[in-house]
Amino acid sequence: MYYKLTEGSIPKNLILFALPMIAGNLLQQIYNITDTLIVGQFIGVHALGAVGSAYALMVFLTSIFIGLSMGIGSLFSIYYGAKNDHALKTAIVHAFFLVIGVALTLTVLSYLLIHPILTFLNVPTVIVPDLKTYLMWILSGMVAVAFYNFFASLLRAVGNSTIPLYFLAFSAITNILLDSLFVIVFQMGIAGAAIATVIAQYLSAISITLYVLTKCKSLLPTREHFYYDKAILKSITKFSLLTCLQQSCMNFGILLIQRLVNSFGAVTMAGFGAGVKIDTFAYLPVQDFGNAFSTFVAQNYGAGKKERLRDGIKIACLLSTVFSLVASLFVCLFAKHLMMVFVKREEIEVILSGVHYLRIEGAFYVGIGILFLLYGLYRSMNQPLMSLVLTIISLGLRVVLAYSLAPFFHETGIWISIPIGWFIADVFGFFYYFKHRSVLMKE
Repeated sequence: MYYKLTEGSIPKNLILFALPMIAGNLLQQIYNITDTLIVGQFIGVHALGAVGSAYALMVFLTSIFIGLSMGIGSLFSIYYGAKNDHALKTAIVHAFFLVIGVALTLTVLSYLLIHPILTFLNVPTVIVPDLKTYLMWILSGMVAVAFYNFFASLLRAVGNSTIPLYFLAFSAITNILLDSLFVIVFQMGIAGAAIATVIAQYLSAISITLYVLTKCKSLLPTREHFYYDKAILKSITKFSLLTCLQQSCMNFGILLIQRLVNSFGAVTMAGFGAGVKIDTFAYLPVQDFGNAFSTFVAQNYGAGKKERLRDGIKIACLLSTVFSLVASLFVCLFAKHLMMVFVKREEIEVILSGVHYLRIEGAFYVGIGILFLLYGLYRSMNQPLMSLVLTIISLGLRVVLAYSLAPFFHETGIWISIPIGWFIADVFGFFYYFKHRSVLMKE
């Protein structure tokens, strides 16, 4: 269904437009937490800590070519909208080899540097065997993730957002079934969890590739499109570089936080690993609401509807604040019960560590809710550099404060640094908007 966000009720259209995006992201998060849930309940604390550390690393690595795919998708949309079939197919060829080449390079480098990576992550000795085993398997799935994201971005660029969602759902269900089979039934341990995820990734990658090859033949390049075009490669780089940098900076900052968390031992690692997955679910609605808001801004910005755009900013901030406060209340009240979904009841220390984290960070989801809106605002007002700047402020401050406060306040110092980073980035984002609003609106 299509929504014309330049007309009608602003809150109604924003919410209805965001709901399908939330559903898709929910499937993605179910996919991501399956290993954590099953490992925590059926293997143990050390394995849970290993999966948490591996998750932070994998998110950083895959964010590089996911960022590339997001930027490339914008260029595909422009060529498709302009009905420039030759440029679109030539760009598809260049982009495909770029994304897959980056994925293969990252995979090879990760295997070659596995021991320095483990050292950098500052992993406790008792966690190292499980983490190394998990990484040796899970790294092999990066190429599959690259294939899926490339073809998903191509389909979305030409107006088809439903098919990628279907394949994502298929992958999520497959991962859950295989995780249960390998870990619970066959008792393959942490290797079984990783193998299940990799198989699910390759099945979704192969499925979406076959779909494009058989059902989207009008998009397929022919021999005449396989040549080097410097101008198109430059366009691909222009569109994808800032998006890739934003994704990479964001996730590298998270990786540095994970490294600091690891220094506090297996219990804190496990508590943080489970807490982060709960976090992701809790603020998922405001994250996707921010993406929906980005489309609202783009449509009204392009249509020159300045007053509607100003009203939309106010309404979006109000709605995001309400969503965030509800999520904060729920997480703070039910933190212990939420932790017990991922952790065995007898692991009291891990549960308490996760509850401590959730009740500090969870109380301030409004900070990240507003930050998602600011990302969408500047991205859609042709100011992608500001989105990158806000990411650097948020993550940079978080890392600096975490490493500064941890020696004095231990884990609490890390937890309080996260919302501080959000709110300072929010203040800077609003300051820049109000100071340059007239210029931004004219552009």
